[in-house]
Amino acid sequence: MPVAAAPALNDVQLVELLSLLNDVDSVELKLTVDESSQRSAILALGLDPLDAQVRIVQFFDTPDLELERAGVVVRARRVQGKGDDAVVKLRPVVPQELPARLRQSRDFVVEVDAMPGGFVCSGTLKAVPRAPVRETLEAGGSVRKLLSKEQRSYYEAHAPEGVGLDDLARLGPIFVLKLKGVPKGFNRKLVAELWQYPDGTRILELSTKCLPAEAFQVAAEARGFLAEHGIQGGTGQSTKTRKALEFFSRELRGERDEA
Repeated sequence: MPVAAAPALNDVQLVELLSLLNDVDSVELKLTVDESSQRSAILALGLDPLDAQVRIVQFFDTPDLELERAGVVVRARRVQGKGDDAVVKLRPVVPQELPARLRQSRDFVVEVDAMPGGFVCSGTLKAVPRAPVRETLEAGGSVRKLLSKEQRSYYEAHAPEGVGLDDLARLGPIFVLKLKGVPKGFNRKLVAELWQYPDGTRILELSTKCLPAEAFQVAAEARGFLAEHGIQGGTGQSTKTRKALEFFSRELRGERDEA
């Protein structure tokens, strides 16, 4: 099976990426697989679907996605066998401009997500919710009840003016299956996440994490390994989060127009 070459970073992108790597905590290399190739990709990697972990992901934004446009993501998640977590994420960020207090927090991570043709640096503040996600949302509670004091302050510092936590609508949930393992012939953990959207479409994302100093070497090894197994990226490297937000935004706006 021919494997398409991934779009290379241009000179400006390469310089920017190199300048970021000295100040981030980790790098996650990602590849989105075409829907028509998802089943064959899982089989080629030798991953067992019965080992998948179930996740229920819930986003929060305005119907017009004001947070998404401002680079802010608010998410709550229920994870099979692990419990709940909540995240406030900002992207892109410039690591050197982040407050020292935030960088020193054990719950805060600065990471570069890299995919064919591009990358983004994000700052993620993660915590165990103050209340169970399912019970809180079923009772009509605000996402505010799920976030820590530190997360609420982080949100308020970066959210668009006039968009408070109590103004956010629920977007979701999304059903996710996560598989991870070390495939034969590849000496690193590889993660496969299958996001299933309500309209029947799916995104399969393959990823592996590494230290910043290893990024280019691991990227070359991962690309070679996937090419050997006939796995190629889709023509458009859609992000899971953006697709989910856009889908539920359309749904919310439709409900609003009908009201």
